[in-house]
Formats: sequence, C-alpha cells, structure tokens
Amino acid sequence: MSCEEVTAKISSMDIADLVFVDEAAGSDESGSGSKSAPYKTPQAAVAHIAEQPEDKQEALKIVVKKAGEEEYSPVTPSALKKAKKAHELALKKAKKQAEQEARDKEQDEARQAEEQRKLEESKKIVLTEDSSLPKAKLIRIDDAKNNRNTRVKVSGWVSRHRVQGKDMMFIVLRDGTGYLQCVLNNRLCHTYDALTLTLESSVTLVGEIKEVPEGKTAPDGHELIVDFWEVVGKAPGGDEAVSNLFDKDSDPSVLLKQRHLVIRGERASSVLKVRSRVMRAFRDHFESVGYNEVTPPCMVQTQVEGGSTLFSFNYYGEEAYLTQSSQLYLETCLPSMGAVYTMNESYRAEKSNTRRHLS
Repeated sequence: MSCEEVTAKISSMDIADLVFVDEAAGSDESGSGSKSAPYKTPQAAVAHIAEQPEDKQEALKIVVKKAGEEEYSPVTPSALKKAKKAHELALKKAKKQAEQEARDKEQDEARQAEEQRKLEESKKIVLTEDSSLPKAKLIRIDDAKNNRNTRVKVSGWVSRHRVQGKDMMFIVLRDGTGYLQCVLNNRLCHTYDALTLTLESSVTLVGEIKEVPEGKTAPDGHELIVDFWEVVGKAPGGDEAVSNLFDKDSDPSVLLKQRHLVIRGERASSVLKVRSRVMRAFRDHFESVGYNEVTPPCMVQTQVEGGSTLFSFNYYGEEAYLTQSSQLYLETCLPSMGAVYTMNESYRAEKSNTRRHLS
C-alpha cells in the first residue's frame, strides 16, 4: 500500500476511532491519544485502549508518526504485538507491586498494633529499688573506675542507646565528666520509660560497676549492671528529637542555632575542654610569676583606639561601646596591684573577609 493510500485510508476513518502516537513530539505522561495530544509509544496507546469499554475497544485503531515523518500510518503488527506484550508485563508488575504494598501495609498495621499492645502492657510494670541491696554511693562518671564492684548511683543524659533482643538494652550515659555504658536486663528494659526512651533524656541509674568481659569493649573498660533506674526528664521525640534537628553535614547556620545541643557531642565538647585547659595553663603561668588577674568591664563609654572601629549600642538612653582593649584599665591597676593581666574579649568593628573576623 502506497503512502498516499495509507493517508487516504486514515483520512476516511472517524478520528474518534484513532489513537495517535507521535514518537518525536508525543508524551506518555501528559498525552491523551488525540491528534493534538498524542502518546509517545504504542504501549501507552494500548494501555489507553484497554481502559475503554469492551464494546469500543475493537473499533479503536493505533496510528503512529515516526520521527522525521510528516504523516501518521497504522501501527505495524509486530510493533502492536510488542506493545501488547509490554503492556501485559506492566500490568503484572503493577499487580505484583500492589500486592506487595498491601502486604507491607498489613505488616505495618500488625507491627503498630503489637507495639501499642507492648506499650499498654509496659505501663503496668512499676520498678522499685531493692531495699535488701547495699546503699548506692552517689558518684560522677569520672570516678567510676575507683568504684568498681561497688553499688553506685549515677545521673546524666542518654548519649546513645540500643536494644539487643527482647530482654537487654544498653544506655551510654554522659554527665560531662565522661561516658558510662549501662546494661539493663529483663523487666528493667520492659517498662514504658524504656520503650519510649529518647536521646538526651536525663536519667538516674543504680547498679554495680563491673569490668567488661574479655574481648568486649566499653568506655574505660567497665560497665554499670543496672538493678534500678528512673527517668528524671524525658527529651522530645519524633520530629523534635535531637537526631532530627541537625547532623554532621548540617549548614553552619543550623549548627549555630542548635549550639546548645551541638556542644553535647564528643567533638564539640572536647574542643571546649581543650580551650579550658589552655586558659588554665595561661593562668597557672601568670600566677607562677606573680601576676594578678583583673576583669575589666566589656562595656565602656570612651574609645581606646580608633572611633571607627567601635561597636556602639544604647545603654539606658546613653551611648555605650563594647571595649576595644583592656589596656587602659590594666594601666590603672598597676599602681595598686603591681603586675597584672586579663583574659578578656576585645571587640573591633573592622569589616574583613577573613575567617578570623565576625564582621
């Protein structure tokens, strides 16, 4: 059949009975099968026909315009067979996916129901401290090594925690002086507080400090075998949980906004502790050579150096500035205190692009 004959045959057909496919300009996503909005592939056209009433499907015909051609022509038998096979495979895949989603939904609902049942059961468990055991000694974590094989009480914040099996839970406790691994067994990890425990919750744990078994590891080589514990204050969970507020890849603006939580991390707190040790070393040195420390004010009403570098602000109706230097105050202390020093901030309103400046 010649091109002219094909064109004439298509023209004689009712356009409502045609499903158009344009391999160059069509779209399977936004197309409707009309001449103004054709599909891109015969498979989409086959899917369109399959959605129509059965009594109309036989009358619908697919016409295709290949890339570089000007006119539509009937789809070839081989292309139609291939499109039908692809459509059948897509239907099977969609059915399989729907069945899997239904199973997943059913499993999720069953899991949620089981979790809710456990939560309700956990509310019935009430822990009480065993009065027959030796009285617990209140300690800080950095003193735990000196109290091994002793029943102790320690309070802090939940830095990490994990559940192992049905009857064991580990809590890594932090109190600012160090970290302590705590082991909870049986009823201790079945309570409502245990099942809903969140990071950064403040807790008190009582138990005996034991060396970890050979081959196991824990901070400072020991762990607290807990016999009683309680939550002092529970931290938020869900979207407000500390783990959802920031992570190591968060933007600096986010880390600064959550600075009070960021410094609870091991790295940030270590930086602050190193700074504390360095400042102590400076103070120890000046103390050893007979210097006295003074603490000049940060707010002043006069400039020390250049007026253009002052940070000004309104202080109860009067103009005041953040100090540029403590030099003048130190000079006034010399006659009465002798050798003096200060470890104080200085503020300079110098615009700079270096990383060492805030403005």
